[in-house]
Amino acid sequence: MRVVAETSGESGLMGAIQNGAGGDGAVELDIALQCPLCRSDQGGLNCTLCGFRMHVAGGIVHTLLPERAAYYARFINDYERIRSEEGRGSLNEEFYLGLPYKDASGRNTGQWAIRARTFGCLIEHVLKPLAPGAKILDLGAGNGWMSYRLALAGFRPVAADLLTNGQDGLAAASHYHKHLDRQFPRFQAEMTRLPFQGEQFDAVIFNASFHYSDDYEASLREVLRCLRIGGMVIISDTPWYSRTESGRQMIAERHAAFLQRFGTASDSIPSLEFLTNERLHTLERQLSIRWTIHKPQYGLKWALRPLFARLRRRREPSRFRIYTAIKNV
Repeated sequence: MRVVAETSGESGLMGAIQNGAGGDGAVELDIALQCPLCRSDQGGLNCTLCGFRMHVAGGIVHTLLPERAAYYARFINDYERIRSEEGRGSLNEEFYLGLPYKDASGRNTGQWAIRARTFGCLIEHVLKPLAPGAKILDLGAGNGWMSYRLALAGFRPVAADLLTNGQDGLAAASHYHKHLDRQFPRFQAEMTRLPFQGEQFDAVIFNASFHYSDDYEASLREVLRCLRIGGMVIISDTPWYSRTESGRQMIAERHAAFLQRFGTASDSIPSLEFLTNERLHTLERQLSIRWTIHKPQYGLKWALRPLFARLRRRREPSRFRIYTAIKNV
């Protein structure tokens, strides 16, 4: 690959990256970068202060510090293996182009139906006030389906995730790029150390990813740093429970099921896994924000799940809502 245009200083990186053999074309990076090591705004891909280098492979900007890459290595290995066995990827491009509205694999149809309803609510009730061309960070982008849909809707998405594989990670976005006039940038990054200068995104969406954080306050502080004043942070498809004990029971059940099926409890790194009203109120106090709650309609059967669980004396099921907050200061 080669950097077609790069500038340092306050602008960070404003230009394009072009892949070498095996790449999927040039990617415009109209984004001001920050060094994830020293947090300097000075050097674009190569920090002029501390010398840290973000490298590009297959059109993906890799920003993890070496020690953080080592920290996540086992988690990424376990997660990719589990996702593969669950049928999360495909060799068929039509699978990716149909998401979230159609699961051509037929293996996770119910979950994609939830994602589709959530995304519909996002477009119709949450993102509509944003101006055309608004810059949106898709945090937890996975294969890039949401960034693709956001691009089709006239926004300028930026995709970020830990996974970079070609089935369920950022490399799978190559299926989308050939159908877009403008490719969306992709970054391997962790949510508490984003490689972006402050106050440049109009919205940041935790795309079924907020519950992977081990520190909700730290994750939101980092996202708020990257938002412009008046920008919106959005949490979607993170499990919510009315009682903390229900969430803890869910975690124990899932770890036991994963251990039996996959030989790992999938808990190599800590994560908080769910939300409660208490946790949401705590974040409001810590960050001086106020949540607005949107409730997508998932159908009658989904709405009756809590009632059926009570009648059968089972743990309350998770529920999904969309939480938004505006950065005021």
